[in-house]
Amino acid sequence: MEPKKGSLKSTIAVSLTNYLDAGAIVAGASGLTLWQNYLGLSEGNLGWLNAISANCFGAAIGAIIGGFLADKYGRKKIYTYNMLVYMLGVAIIMFTVNFPMLLLGFLVTGISVGIGVPASWTYISENSEIHNRGRNIGISQVAWGVGPTIILILGMLLAPATGGEASGVLFGFVEKIAGWLTGGSVSGAALNVFSSRIIFGSLFVVAFIAWNLQRKLNESKDWEEAKRAEAQLAGQGAQKSVFSSFGALFTHKKNVRAIVFLAGIYLTWNLVASVMGFFQPHIYETAGGLSNAQANMLAAIQWIIIIFVTYFGFAKLADKVNQRWLYCFGVGVGVLAWLMLIFMGVHTISGLWVFTLLWGIQAGISVQGFYALWSSELFPARYRAAAQGVMFFIVRAASALWGLGFVYIYGHNGEGFNRAAYIMMGLLLISWIVGTVWAPNTRGKSLKEIERERYGEEV
Repeated sequence: MEPKKGSLKSTIAVSLTNYLDAGAIVAGASGLTLWQNYLGLSEGNLGWLNAISANCFGAAIGAIIGGFLADKYGRKKIYTYNMLVYMLGVAIIMFTVNFPMLLLGFLVTGISVGIGVPASWTYISENSEIHNRGRNIGISQVAWGVGPTIILILGMLLAPATGGEASGVLFGFVEKIAGWLTGGSVSGAALNVFSSRIIFGSLFVVAFIAWNLQRKLNESKDWEEAKRAEAQLAGQGAQKSVFSSFGALFTHKKNVRAIVFLAGIYLTWNLVASVMGFFQPHIYETAGGLSNAQANMLAAIQWIIIIFVTYFGFAKLADKVNQRWLYCFGVGVGVLAWLMLIFMGVHTISGLWVFTLLWGIQAGISVQGFYALWSSELFPARYRAAAQGVMFFIVRAASALWGLGFVYIYGHNGEGFNRAAYIMMGLLLISWIVGTVWAPNTRGKSLKEIERERYGEEV
């Protein structure tokens, strides 16, 4: 099916899934303290919100379902109709009045994110030209950075007055919307949380746009070819069950090795990234002593750095340079970021600024970008999305459990921050070593070539 042309347009449309994935995580994170104050939530409640959200177990459940369905019914059908589920989830959050309702909204949104990610990453890879596969995955990661940046800037502009800081310049707009929706005056925590409701409303609008764009795209040609080959082997168009590829993933030695390698780089990295994606503003406010607006400002600056480095450091270079050493540099900066934060101290503004810069650089040349690229290359087309779904399930489920434990290690006001930071640095060291030593040599090869090299004519 190579070479392909015109992959950039479809990449941009499908990349909105990444915007909505990261946007959902950061929208929850930026307003976490506001929801805590409004609903009187404990640190344990916050841990459960993280655990079932798009950041962790909600996405894990969705991924294991979405990956297999995308191989059975096609990439386009899954990620397109899945946008309707996403809109339902954020709508529930927008109108939340109690903790169970908030928990349900986070869960539905998280499941939707999990369903969409394997299908979208697989679609982008399968519709990319040989020498643009890394570029297109990089562009999808740029969208993953743009979402949080916009969300955090909105959070800063709409932020209520907290920590002795003045409210955001658009908080008056929040007051008007809150008064109009409630039919009268609203104040205190009930008023402040409306800034988070509006932010989730922006995600609803983007999801609606994504749904309209993605349903007009063509199906993946690689998937269509794989289904034709499967039908011929089965005889007279016989269809296998939705989960028929599950056994092959765990019985073929090459699949098992690929899963172990990908878990070694992505699971260890994501245990750190998931905490920072959901709890970073909260950490900046509690352990760092910043206001809500200041925490969102630093996080927004970090995401601007991520966008810049993702485009110029990953998208522009992944198809042109040795991927092993690019990976080594990116994750190495992440290890350095935590080392510097421990050394300089989370209570110092200089320490937070250095961490913001270094963590932004590593996230631009991130493990997630390499994972999205390599996971689509190391498995055959007939169960490529299922493999990604299984991996995503493992990673996000483990992140959910870690998130529940992290809040107790960290403490209510960050008294356990240093202990947590040493654990973070250790996890990143594992990811750094595994990826640098065992990085695959797939650059410049078509997916068909890689498949033949790894499996011969078996698949």
